[in-house]
Amino acid sequence: MRLAFRLKHHFFSAFREIFVHHHGSLEFRAKIFALIIAANEKAKVESYIIVKTAALKIYNGNEDRANLLMLSTKELVKKVTDNNGLDLDTLVVNIQKELKIVPRYAKKIDVESLKPIVALSYDTDTISYQENILEFLQNLKDETLSTKKDQIVEDEEKLLQESNNK
Repeated sequence: MRLAFRLKHHFFSAFREIFVHHHGSLEFRAKIFALIIAANEKAKVESYIIVKTAALKIYNGNEDRANLLMLSTKELVKKVTDNNGLDLDTLVVNIQKELKIVPRYAKKIDVESLKPIVALSYDTDTISYQENILEFLQNLKDETLSTKKDQIVEDEEKLLQESNNK
């Protein structure tokens, strides 16, 4: 059964990568949301409602894309909480690596959209941990936007040219 689930999950992930526009960007956002949700061992279902609400704003009311972000976030949180090859430290490392490869993703870190998730926590230790994560993400964003400014401008110009050529 476990092998069947893995195959199904890998197939679904591959399918998503092929057919979802800007899949990498969506996955990066899912990692950010998953990081703050999974930091709370007693994460609430309301966290995913907050993700979907934020996604609807991000994607200008595109319900399908919002649902996809919410589902991707749920998958990542489940991997962390089930100890299924992913933990918070690995998630942080993945986020840092992606920012080194695609620094423009730093613009996708929106600490304000993550704060309502922290507000769902009641345990002071969890709140403190989540606030530290928010601070880390803000610092990571600021540092990346500052040190990789030229590369971000080049990448965005290149993307604009590619979209104009389509």
